[in-house]
Amino acid sequence: MTLEGKHIGFGLTGSHCTYEEVVPQIKELVNLGAKVTPIVSHTVQTTDTKFGTSESWVEAIQEATPEPIIDSIPKAEPLGPKYPLDCMIIAPMTGNSISKLANAMTDSPVLMATKATMRNQSPIVLAISTNDALGLNGTNIMRLMSTKNIFFVPLGQDHPYKKPNSLVADMTLIPDTIEAALEREQLQPVLRERYKG
Repeated sequence: MTLEGKHIGFGLTGSHCTYEEVVPQIKELVNLGAKVTPIVSHTVQTTDTKFGTSESWVEAIQEATPEPIIDSIPKAEPLGPKYPLDCMIIAPMTGNSISKLANAMTDSPVLMATKATMRNQSPIVLAISTNDALGLNGTNIMRLMSTKNIFFVPLGQDHPYKKPNSLVADMTLIPDTIEAALEREQLQPVLRERYKG
């Protein structure tokens, strides 16, 4: 499977510490020939952190792809019926967005784009980054893992001693995971060692 000519929706939510790993993957997908439409949550658009300002990250996202950023729910809704995606990825996907998606809540541009894509039965790829994956959000993650057409970028504990409930996806595996998802396959192994000591 090649990504040449595929239309990929790339949603970003508020795990600010992972943007540095994620934005280069948008560029990589473009380099592989995909049309990449970025979709950002309200948090991405408005929150400044020690990892950078919202303005600088939105600018970096826009520089990574020629497609305009989708930044509102009304702009995201047509990705279902009018401008369907071949695949939708959310990277990073926070615990907050995991819980909302698992419980059918649609209150952000990213979740609306995901819901629109699910409606078309196209694959959804999730690259999670959350401190409570092995805590309260564990049930939500398992619910999503067992849902048809949802696939996960392989993930692991980023620091099992300081943050024992935290799981983060290996963002470098985003292109491979999307290719597998387009074939309706989960890239394996989905659970991998990330902690380097």
